[in-house]
Amino acid sequence: MREEIRKTKRLTEKPFGVNLIPTAVNDVWTGPILKVIKEEGVRAVVYTGYGEGSIIPALFNELKEAGIAIIYRDINPTPENTLLAEEMGADIIVATGFDEGGTLPATALGTFSIVPLIADAVKHVPVMAAGGITDRRTARAAHALGAEGVFAGSVFISTVESRVPQEVKEKIVAANGLDLLLFRTVPHYYRSLPGKLAEKLAAMDKAGASNEALGKAMGGLRGLRLGMLENNTDEGYIALGTGIGSIRSVRSVVEVVDALTVE
Repeated sequence: MREEIRKTKRLTEKPFGVNLIPTAVNDVWTGPILKVIKEEGVRAVVYTGYGEGSIIPALFNELKEAGIAIIYRDINPTPENTLLAEEMGADIIVATGFDEGGTLPATALGTFSIVPLIADAVKHVPVMAAGGITDRRTARAAHALGAEGVFAGSVFISTVESRVPQEVKEKIVAANGLDLLLFRTVPHYYRSLPGKLAEKLAAMDKAGASNEALGKAMGGLRGLRLGMLENNTDEGYIALGTGIGSIRSVRSVVEVVDALTVE
């Protein structure tokens, strides 16, 4: 973590954030990561709410006392946890729709539905929209729904600067949301481009396998690394959001940011 932070510092003088995924029990990672964040002068965190009890007042207080901005992103956003996060000191709220890639919310509420719900719930802080945002049209739509910014992932995976193999970038450009396979896992759902493992997982889901069995078959982060970073879809998976149909070419990060910036 420290090396990655220092690498980022060498690349930019702009502020950047680090992910925090605290859990209510058996959390062995947050303490050491937070120590490094403070020592390295990181100015923001994306605090992911991942299950019941993940809004931890003491952690919010420690972050605020260190002058670290909190971008709160609950995996299952609701007006209730939004208001609690704002009360605890969140500076920005991310409203994540079911259109996103990676670990999906438990409720299949799309970005068009969740963004206005969360935007109407906050009292003072801005809202960012996440899920399916890959071009100027979807960015404008997010703002029209009440967001003041966008939180994007899949579109940056396909950029020139991304460390994923060119073959994965080309698969993203060639695909659209209809190509993605959706399956249950721990804690809720996941989706992937087709491949031997993803097709096996979709078949297991259809056959009624438990979420735990599917999660084990996914291979955890190893499966993600093999698919995303090695283009090995026999043993791994390529997780993306449903907005990939609007990714028409491999572009630079500058071009993507320009496309997502709404005046």
